[in-house]
Amino acid sequence: MTMFGTNQLLVDKHVEFIQNLDKKQDGLEYWMTEHLRVSGIYWGLVALFLLDRPQALDHEQIIAYVRGCQNADGGFGGHTNHDSHLLYTMSSVQILSMLNALDQIDGKKVTKYVLSLQQTNKQTNGQTTVCGDVWGEHDTRFAFIAMAVLSFFNTQDQLDTNGIVEYIRGAMNYDGGFGSKPGGESHAAQVYTCVAALAVAGRLDVVDRDRLSGWLAERQLLCGGMNGRPQKLEDVCYAWWVGSALDILRRRHWISAEKLVEFVVSAQDENGGIADRPGDVADVYHTCFGIAGLSLVRYPGLNEVDPVYCMPRSVVKRLGLHKWQDKVPKSWSQ
Repeated sequence: MTMFGTNQLLVDKHVEFIQNLDKKQDGLEYWMTEHLRVSGIYWGLVALFLLDRPQALDHEQIIAYVRGCQNADGGFGGHTNHDSHLLYTMSSVQILSMLNALDQIDGKKVTKYVLSLQQTNKQTNGQTTVCGDVWGEHDTRFAFIAMAVLSFFNTQDQLDTNGIVEYIRGAMNYDGGFGSKPGGESHAAQVYTCVAALAVAGRLDVVDRDRLSGWLAERQLLCGGMNGRPQKLEDVCYAWWVGSALDILRRRHWISAEKLVEFVVSAQDENGGIADRPGDVADVYHTCFGIAGLSLVRYPGLNEVDPVYCMPRSVVKRLGLHKWQDKVPKSWSQ
């Protein structure tokens, strides 16, 4: 009996669920989600690595497919012949990194693509934004992704890090949280991207640690699950978005791990996969982030996940990316 009691993760069922995802090609849902194919592979692969079943999918087939999603501009699309976007570029780099195949793509082309999406606005106190693609949408997600992707190739010094940090600082609210951009409502997923970006940049000093930790801890509801902002329903994915930020802040103990595990496990489908909440349909997104959230609270049998890169700590360490931990304020160890 562990501290988590009888709450059992259906490991074999989840592995089977992920393996079967690409076998449902006769369904409308499969083709309606074509634009998410790369992300789906990433979510499934992270779950399998954390479950210690990395060989459950064909690595060579995945590598060939992901390489085929890279476009002439250096970025990656969500599927072959889809336009490049930072979201899918990040997922592609993470996939290839986990499969130890990052050397099979041209890092210089990826760097050039990411840098092309950086924009400095002299009218906003030197803030630098990063767009998700050539069409110009920008928010704090892409600021994080730009810094994270370039860190894989050790080219992040080519970004205007100071300008990006000022943009993130501008998105910080009175409650300590962060929005999608300056003036945006605090949201747990945006908090993760901002805190993770500041961790990569070595600028966690920007964060109001106590106020933000309190706001994040308040996201846990009586059922044990978490929401993304006040007055919203609990959702399994926030086990990751909230939990990762608290982990970076060294405040994971501010929530009840036992209650969180109970909630996530209750959202499992008996045939495999995890849903957003009990009784709903399981999907690979919530399966990934539910398992990642359990890893954060050290659920027995799971490999440890890195709270910044959302990959196994072993992979992050192999790549030398674990050094963000050396930049955490010394006072946070108290």
